[in-house]
Amino acid sequence: MNVGLFFGSFNPIHTGHLIIANWVLNETDIEKIWLVVSPQNPFKSEQDLLSEVHRLTLVQKAILGDERMEASDVEFELPRPSYTFRTLSLLKEKYPANTFFIILGSDSFQDLAKWKNFESIVSNHKMVVFQRPGIDVKNEINAQIEILDAPLLEISSTNIRELIKNKKSIRYLVPDMVREEIEAKLYYKK
Repeated sequence: MNVGLFFGSFNPIHTGHLIIANWVLNETDIEKIWLVVSPQNPFKSEQDLLSEVHRLTLVQKAILGDERMEASDVEFELPRPSYTFRTLSLLKEKYPANTFFIILGSDSFQDLAKWKNFESIVSNHKMVVFQRPGIDVKNEINAQIEILDAPLLEISSTNIRELIKNKKSIRYLVPDMVREEIEAKLYYKK
């Protein structure tokens, strides 16, 4: 099976993430997308980071009923911070019949050479890169890529957390079940 790996902190998951995932499923040969919740991204601060278990629950709620997507906690069992090459190695070992593709934005793709063991990632995995405004894809590392012009929304998890802290509505920015969970558990209020 062709599986797309969409890595993220998903802090919280939002409509923009889901639109990209749906677009990738519609426009490529990828049959299923695993939204891989990263406990700790080596390039991001842990400040304002909801626990990985709560973020995984929010992802599960966001995709409930869509059999084409799955919330993955595979990185929870790996050392921190989360390095993609370790995750890919574990997945290849656990699911040898699957072909894994990496889904990432053009901004992350341009930073790929900074990733730990990026050469191994690039030589062993195809990538689906969605264009971010103002960030062209320059494939100077000779990765196997497919570029998608997915519809993008100017939504960020950082902005959503700010809205919550300022007691403003996040309706329509996240799926209703995600919003209800965030409100019920008072996530991001502190």
